[in-house]
Amino acid sequence: MLISSSDLVHKSDTVAANGEVQLARNGDHKQALRFTFSAEPTIEDIRRMQAEFTDERDWNQFHQPRNLLLAMVGEVGELSELFQWRGEVAEGLPDWTEPQREHLAQELSDVLIYLIELAEKCHIDLPQAVLRKMALNRMKYPASKVHGSAKKYTEYKDSSE
Repeated sequence: MLISSSDLVHKSDTVAANGEVQLARNGDHKQALRFTFSAEPTIEDIRRMQAEFTDERDWNQFHQPRNLLLAMVGEVGELSELFQWRGEVAEGLPDWTEPQREHLAQELSDVLIYLIELAEKCHIDLPQAVLRKMALNRMKYPASKVHGSAKKYTEYKDSSE
């Protein structure tokens, strides 16, 4: 996580060598920062790097949409195994070791790589599709109706009813 000193919550907060923010106490609770990704590489950069990787190995013959989807589902299974039997896991994974966090990063990366390649093979502009989906979700889940609730959009009643 890239963070500057101006992003810190409190002047006594510090940034650890691994990029994690050590938050200062504010009363009896800690203030939390929202995690942010680095700006680079972009999704297009990752798509291009994976395409080169696949081309160099002559793997396009195997990378059809169905196969990519099934490979991605397999990777989601491997990702799920990292959380299986752990109970609730706190945001930021404070109880995880560095090797466990690195394993998680690798499995998340596998899922993302397959997702991006699947979108490419299906000719779906993933960043644009995400923007459209987020706009749709804003309409389906207006903050004024759903604030603090986890119900599905079909369970909300119109305020005029």
